Amino acid sequence: MTRFVFVTGGVVSSLGKGIASASLGAILEARGLRVSLVKLDPYINVDPGTMSPFQHGEVFVTRDGAETDLDLGHYERYVRYTATRNSNFTTGRIYERVIAKERRGDYLGATVQVIPHITDEIKRCIKLGAGEVDVCMVEIGGTVGDIESLPFLEAIRQMGVELGRNNVAFMHLTLVPVVGGGEIKTKPTQHSVKELRGIGIQPDVLLCRCRDPLPDEQRRKIALFTNVEERAVISAIDADDIYRIPILLHEQGLDDIIIDKLRLSAPATDLAEWRAVITAKHASEASVNIAMVGKYVQIRDSYISLNEALTHAGLRTRTRVKIHYVESTDIEQTGTGCLAGMDAILVPGGFGDRGIEGKIQAVRYARERRIPYLGICLGMQVACIEFARDVLGLEGANSTEFNRATPDPVIALITEWRDLGGETLRRDERSDLGGTMRLGAQPAKVERDSLAHQIYGRDVISERHRHRFEFNNNYLDRMRDRGFRFSAFSEDGLVEIVELPSHPWFVAVQYHPEFTSTPRDGHPLFASFVRAARQHRISDLPRAVSA
Repeated sequence: MTRFVFVTGGVVSSLGKGIASASLGAILEARGLRVSLVKLDPYINVDPGTMSPFQHGEVFVTRDGAETDLDLGHYERYVRYTATRNSNFTTGRIYERVIAKERRGDYLGATVQVIPHITDEIKRCIKLGAGEVDVCMVEIGGTVGDIESLPFLEAIRQMGVELGRNNVAFMHLTLVPVVGGGEIKTKPTQHSVKELRGIGIQPDVLLCRCRDPLPDEQRRKIALFTNVEERAVISAIDADDIYRIPILLHEQGLDDIIIDKLRLSAPATDLAEWRAVITAKHASEASVNIAMVGKYVQIRDSYISLNEALTHAGLRTRTRVKIHYVESTDIEQTGTGCLAGMDAILVPGGFGDRGIEGKIQAVRYARERRIPYLGICLGMQVACIEFARDVLGLEGANSTEFNRATPDPVIALITEWRDLGGETLRRDERSDLGGTMRLGAQPAKVERDSLAHQIYGRDVISERHRHRFEFNNNYLDRMRDRGFRFSAFSEDGLVEIVELPSHPWFVAVQYHPEFTSTPRDGHPLFASFVRAARQHRISDLPRAVSA
């Protein structure tokens, strides 16, 4: 029987429930248990796919093509499991399902209400997402006391009763602030637990987010006023490395507490892989400066998987990776001077036309100065546009996403350039059709004598996508003739990887490799990119010294 650990939060949001859940999952997995994780989000959007990165941060894409909360990225980086569309449910998705059932007549004329119909659907979705594992961590978004979170909290309260308290554990994350002259305040945690108990949930474990480990006096006080065992009052301190958190929680006995509560039998914890990750991070042999030229750089969560993938590459290559965030609109206004001294340039994905010309300038800077370049999704598309403009002389080349009247749509919807049923659609007709996203993991065949094949070491790869627009294959031959290489294609002939053989390291991909990078395994594309950055730094040193 699958046991459940429900993770809630109080006092304030963004305390790190996702990393706490993932870290507990990592420890339990290190004890030989099969683990899965589910995220419940209280917002009414069906999924975060249409939400602005400035509001929500990154949209993580699962292997089966679901657009989900960024916490699922944490889950996959910490635990060796693959999230699916059933790993993330929102209020909007729950209500959508219940309303669809009501329209079909599934409720046989009953009055549809939050209790039992909404809560029953939440419980059904939790069990669906859990699968056949030993322990499933279920994270509830938002904070206790939020109106929109109440149906989720009621649902997990009911599961605690229905499954029995030995099959369910409640872990509550709170804030223990330090005010004034360093005085530790436990009252916010007391009030948060009081709020939780008021709706019928007694936490078994408290994770107290704090700057330093809680003194024994404060731990005893919190335990006394919240009816939680003193040993189960855990200090969730501000760690210098998020991958150290599983070790820190294990050292305080969190896994023993959960295993005892759920009456599980498990071998001793083996955190050797996580200790190796920490050791590698402090064993760097060199450092590189990488410019990330993006459109949402003010919000670091917008590129969280990408940031972590570069960190993982640093671990694999024993390199300290320093990321310099560059707003692409700044390049449009002030030029590429901000890229001087960079060892490599990365242009990530994005939507909309803001900052596009700045990204194109960054590509040209990398291509002409022979600086290692990695383009991801939109970063591949602007690389194609830049080459078409500057090398082929197609000055008006663009994507129809940014300019529907472009004379040379190097990037466009498939329906705008591929012959479908004997007729190629005109660009002014696409508004009625819409553009469907290409989402999730899809295979691609890699040409054997390419840099891409050297990097991956495989003939066929599978990577996750999230985009609408594709390279226009009508321009393949012209760009090939001028030295632009297309080194991987999807099964239906869509461009997946491009590179410049005349360049030291210039690779751009249509997919998002960052979604499958982990601290323990890394990702070959990012590792190769960081190695290229190191090589560029070495080769550039004599010139820098002479200058």
